[in-house]
Amino acid sequence: MAPERQGTRRRVTHSLDTVIEAAVGLLDESGESALTFRALAARLGGGVGSIYWYVSNKDELLDRATDHVLQGVLADTESLTADGDPIDNIRSLADALFATIAERPWLAAYFMRNTTIQANGLVFYERLGEQVMRLDLSPRQSFHAVSAVLGYVIGVAADLGQEPPSEVLDGTVAAETYLHGIADQWRALDPEQFPFMHHIVDEFDSHEDIDQFRAGLELLLNGIRLQAEARR
Repeated sequence: MAPERQGTRRRVTHSLDTVIEAAVGLLDESGESALTFRALAARLGGGVGSIYWYVSNKDELLDRATDHVLQGVLADTESLTADGDPIDNIRSLADALFATIAERPWLAAYFMRNTTIQANGLVFYERLGEQVMRLDLSPRQSFHAVSAVLGYVIGVAADLGQEPPSEVLDGTVAAETYLHGIADQWRALDPEQFPFMHHIVDEFDSHEDIDQFRAGLELLLNGIRLQAEARR
């Protein structure tokens, strides 16, 4: 439980924004496990107790850090207009969120976890939903469409943003070489037992993660557009 915020407390020199920005910095550098009140206080140059002036616990801190980052996503997509193609706008929103989560994998676990604190997450959800509404889908179809897009974006971004293997991380093996090694392992599999693996292994060996993401997103968007056209 957070200490009471009474007038007898010593004056703190931080601000909520400063605390949240420092928390985001720790999360970006080393992930969720590195974000402790002790580490945060050390970075800010104060005592652990001073953090409780602004947040009650780590969960609130993570929710506020997530909301802080999502503010940038909203800024990047603010120029989307109501007269543009809704599918194109959904694509732009998905691309912006994907880029942010791929850069900050910790974000995936906390997106829209607390919509009371995460006002920016709620606005992003609304912004995406308003584009889907322009397709004249039913409420159920609209809900499923937004859920599918968000689930795909968050899941793929979190997967691609995982820390690479230790040998790639320390520079012992180049990322491209590591990928080739996996492809060669697939090529060595029995083609009768693993026909699909042999069918796609050359594509896997030369693929770019962003191309893979965008191809899957297009499958989703095409399905949403077809569903909208079927209602006309």
